[in-house]
Amino acid sequence: MTTLDFYFDFGSPTAFLAYERLLQLQAEYDLKINFKPMLLGGVFKATHNQSPVSIPAKGMYMMKHDLPRFAKRYGVELTMNPNFPINTLPLMRGAYAALELGCFDKYCRTIFDAMWKQGANLGDPAVIKSTLDEADLDSDKLIALTQDQSIKDKLADTTTEAVSKGAFGAPTMFVGDEMFFGQDRLDFIEELLK
Repeated sequence: MTTLDFYFDFGSPTAFLAYERLLQLQAEYDLKINFKPMLLGGVFKATHNQSPVSIPAKGMYMMKHDLPRFAKRYGVELTMNPNFPINTLPLMRGAYAALELGCFDKYCRTIFDAMWKQGANLGDPAVIKSTLDEADLDSDKLIALTQDQSIKDKLADTTTEAVSKGAFGAPTMFVGDEMFFGQDRLDFIEELLK
């Protein structure tokens, strides 16, 4: 079995595409995915990097051409979120709360879909709550846990871990010590799995 560490942030459309494609690869190959929620803003700050959309020509190309091409290739629905970029701190802490409550897979599916299929404004706490409620997730417990210091520490620690391993953006994946950055590198991961 091949084990892959998947460092991601819900606010990244490329992380969403990687998430979808990795689940496809997991269904096809002997692959175990270790999900590693990190705070992309923290990674950018630590590495002096910035989002590709902060460069107008690059952002326009990525949003209008590159991402739709990969969504089509993977057979994945992708809707550009009109609220992008969104502060994902509560969402990423929520991932660790969901791990603790045993609903991580459902939480990830719910948040990624709301962000990149439904275009929900997940920067609004009321929208986060209603999104979780509609998915039959315990929004009160999840949201309360995001304020727990141990949850905050887990997110901070994983973000630091990602940077220490060489991550500078999302998604970043590792198979052993080999790093793969970006959902457009998943062909290399599939080659390893064959």
